[in-house]
Amino acid sequence: QEQLVESGGGLVQAGGSLRLSCAASGRTFSNYAMGWFRQAPGKAREFVSSIGRSGEITYYANSVRGRFTISRDNGKNTVYLQMNSLKPEDTAVYYCAASGRPYPPVILYEYDDWGQGTQVTVSS
Repeated sequence: QEQLVESGGGLVQAGGSLRLSCAASGRTFSNYAMGWFRQAPGKAREFVSSIGRSGEITYYANSVRGRFTISRDNGKNTVYLQMNSLKPEDTAVYYCAASGRPYPPVILYEYDDWGQGTQVTVSS
């Protein structure tokens, strides 16, 4: 089981940037694909981005493509989400997740371990 701790959330004005980090501990980090999801109040948790074990394969939700960038540092057991040009509709709790699958999933139930989440609030 991977233990995941997110950080980097906060309050930012529209058009601003934030970088989220997710530090993993437990098993070998490079054996896991990683993903970011978000959940706004009253809404279901939704896919944001995912990255394969080596970092060569990445996927993005249409709503964030071109604004967000996912990356990972296997030497630091950390996955990042760089968020630029933030919009008020990006406001949510952001969760990182780990999957033992050999590809980076885009579906929530294909992830095995979850962090506690970090709040991102974008003001207009």
